[in-house]
Amino acid sequence: MTESRYFRVTGRVQGVFYRASTQARAQELGLTGWVRNCADGSVELEASGDVEALRQLESWLWQGPERAQESAVEVAEGAGEPVSGFEIRRDQ
Repeated sequence: MTESRYFRVTGRVQGVFYRASTQARAQELGLTGWVRNCADGSVELEASGDVEALRQLESWLWQGPERAQESAVEVAEGAGEPVSGFEIRRDQ
């Protein structure tokens, strides 16, 4: 079953390779979507794919790259915007 999820990660998540690491993990899991930095210091992303892969990504978002310090991961239903691959978008 394919679904789409929107995530917002807060904490120390900018300047620690969070976007690139998220892109790599999403690609490993076979997900499509995007990730970007937000002006408020958070990182947001939308991912689409297998439900189990989305669960694994959500779990990984709580750990992130080594220097990150996540304080919260918000999850909502995604818009399911069609994207090929998993891209890093320009900051919001």
